Amino acid sequence: MPRLLIAIMTLLIGVAPLLAATVTDSAGRKVNIPDRITKVFAAGPPASILLYMLAPDTLTGWPRAPYADELPYIAAPYRSLPVLGRLTGRGGTANLEVVLKVNPDLILDFGSVRETYASLADAVQKQTGIPYILIDGRFENTAKALRLLGTTLGLAERGEKLARYVEDTFSEIDDALANVPQENRPRVYLARGPDGLETGVRGSINTEIIERAGGINVADAPGQRGIVRASIEQIIVANPDTIITWDRNFYAKVFDDPLWANIDAVKKRRVFLSPTAPFGWIDRPPSLNRIIGLKWLARLFYPESFKGDFAEKVREFYKIFYHVDLTQAELEQLLEWSKGRAP
Repeated sequence: MPRLLIAIMTLLIGVAPLLAATVTDSAGRKVNIPDRITKVFAAGPPASILLYMLAPDTLTGWPRAPYADELPYIAAPYRSLPVLGRLTGRGGTANLEVVLKVNPDLILDFGSVRETYASLADAVQKQTGIPYILIDGRFENTAKALRLLGTTLGLAERGEKLARYVEDTFSEIDDALANVPQENRPRVYLARGPDGLETGVRGSINTEIIERAGGINVADAPGQRGIVRASIEQIIVANPDTIITWDRNFYAKVFDDPLWANIDAVKKRRVFLSPTAPFGWIDRPPSLNRIIGLKWLARLFYPESFKGDFAEKVREFYKIFYHVDLTQAELEQLLEWSKGRAP
């Protein structure tokens, strides 16, 4: 073959685009993706956390700016990423112009894969030409989600490592709960908002962590799902023996509020404040941040069943998932938030 022809072919091969791969997302959509993905637009907060944990260098920006008290718990290179808004969920703020300006290789959403979200993904993909995948965000699907995203991004080994951590956590809790009858399980209420009257009904994505940790969610509202408003009368009747909240305003006043005074959880001073840095341990948002919350809740509910130094487990989780080495002061702050008030 003439040398000139060989040189031309070599040049063409060098500039030719890489062949695309096809991934089947959690909604069953077949999406063509680039062989090499270096920039990913997170469609909402759950997706941004999943992406930050698994492949932080691909994250193009945050849906909202991290708060000051969250920054120490995020690895330094990612604290000042641009704020891009969100494409999905309540209060969506991003628009397609923002997405096109970022020019990502992939758009990722993590959460519901119902038809509404699949239709949105199809529409955005058609309008922008950017591949858009949906990954099921149900808690039980966490390990599968990590493996799917890891494979999609060419980081299967990293995805497998995190998936096994999640599976080991689930197995540890399953073993501890195997012989605990329903009547011996704590009755738990999740108090959201400054008045504590917003909650998640049993089976909702916002409270499934409570049920997964072996608690019984007292907010049982047949025919309703997701976040609801409760009345103080309903909570008094339900009479939970444990209350979990991430709202510091509610936590600061609940023990002195006469409306809550006769509820068992308050009388026994079993009201616990969930840490929220850099993301909530319970939900806010409901993403992989809940794994450390699951460990925490299981120990709150069944302290006799879980041994070992919880502080070291928190330190390990933040290193593996959040890419940060906690200082002793940062670790103690997290643990202080999670203690609740002693009798």
